[in-house]
Amino acid sequence: MLKVEDINVYYGAIHAIKGISFHVEQGEIVTLIGANGAGKTTILHTISGLIKTASGKIWLNDENITTASGHNLVEKGMAQVPEGRRVFAKMTVQENLEMGAYSRKDQHNFQADYDMVFDKFPRLKERRKQLAGTMSGGEQQMLAMARALMSRPKLLLMDEPSMGLAPILVDEIFSTIVEINKTGTTILLVEQNAHKALSIANRAYVLETGNIIMSGPAKELLGNDKIKEAYLG
Repeated sequence: MLKVEDINVYYGAIHAIKGISFHVEQGEIVTLIGANGAGKTTILHTISGLIKTASGKIWLNDENITTASGHNLVEKGMAQVPEGRRVFAKMTVQENLEMGAYSRKDQHNFQADYDMVFDKFPRLKERRKQLAGTMSGGEQQMLAMARALMSRPKLLLMDEPSMGLAPILVDEIFSTIVEINKTGTTILLVEQNAHKALSIANRAYVLETGNIIMSGPAKELLGNDKIKEAYLG
């Protein structure tokens, strides 16, 4: 579904992403793990068109999307749940969900999607007229996920969904990620909570200073002594 080939990304003179390649197959959960500054978020932003590559190619369903803009990628079936939630604070829950569906032309079908996201996130239904900026961090994370789902993505990019959340909410968010995947959405997950990410993923890539240093089935990496020492405590 997604193929990244030998991409290089620079911030000025800083070589942030150094010729990395990886792939995500349809129906998988694939996670990128690594310390702060490893390049995880930069990779997501590059895939979603927010940052341009210096070289290399990115393919989505065999279509070259290397130079595609972000709004076009939403129309091609990709959505991103950004780091830090980035909800529209002065809009209601309902209005945030409507913004998630902005690229769709089938407004008569929206009710089915509202029902779907409210089924997954009952608290959002209770708060659909509440301003997003007045909600808790956990509720805002749920809203960011629900907003992305309103575009009916085939591929969902998720950037640090557990950041800043209480442990009980982290469990809830990861359970929901698994549920979303089971309904047919492919997921590329960036996450500092390596244990949680590896426990739900099919495969994983380990990043260090812009390089992939290890990859394999997530369960194998979960039991790897080097990974345990570096990322699992």
